[in-house]
Amino acid sequence: MVIELKHAAFGYGERAVLADASLTVRHGEIVAVVGPNGSGKSTLMKGVLGLNERISGSVTLFGVPSHELRERARLGYVPQRHTLSASVRATAEEIVATGRLPRIGWLGRLRATDRQLVARSLDVVGLADRAATEVSTLSGGQQRRVLIARALAGQPDVLIMDEPTAGVDAANQHVLADVLERLVRRGVTMLIVTHELGALERLLTRIVVVDTGRITFDGTPQEYAVARERVHHDHDSHHHDLELEAHQALAHGPLDASHTDTRQQGARP
Repeated sequence: MVIELKHAAFGYGERAVLADASLTVRHGEIVAVVGPNGSGKSTLMKGVLGLNERISGSVTLFGVPSHELRERARLGYVPQRHTLSASVRATAEEIVATGRLPRIGWLGRLRATDRQLVARSLDVVGLADRAATEVSTLSGGQQRRVLIARALAGQPDVLIMDEPTAGVDAANQHVLADVLERLVRRGVTMLIVTHELGALERLLTRIVVVDTGRITFDGTPQEYAVARERVHHDHDSHHHDLELEAHQALAHGPLDASHTDTRQQGARP
């Protein structure tokens, strides 16, 4: 078992945004987490990564309790970011090379094997010919692929992505899906948080629906197709935006942030 949650609740301070979450992800699975805005799906992903507060329940990663996991680089993370800042003065190769930091340390120097992994990661995402290009000149879809390559350079065992196709046009969404399909063939385990399935649906082994702070469905794409209308009920203007409320509470009062881990890791090409 790569990831196992048992009746876990995550949130900010003592306020749960996602409650009673039980979920397993096995080696080689490609699991999508979908749901409306504010439903708790990003909170679930951050809970697995240890980026927010676990209020109750348990999280087991690679067979050990999450707080005992020492090799955090085994979890690859592609954050939700539409584009890299225009002020970033770095090449695609330099950005991807930072994905090696969890393995070599902040003071470590890139060796020949590290540089080979960086080059291989760029090749996997189809950007080998853009290694020396400044990222600020790349398209939004290409920048998303740079971020995936950065994660791949860290060689983790599972890749966790938050909205990898957000802000990317339809053509580039299909390019991203092709990149992920190459990773599927390499046996990479993936947990993908997304607002809509789109081009990714053909790659999935499981679909998890999060709604109003709870997991309301967990099944195969075929089972999801049958249950889609039932699990996605109509959300009117009274839909409670749990995550937005929690972030607003965070902004207006001090909370214990001692458990927050801001490191970004990366996945095995």
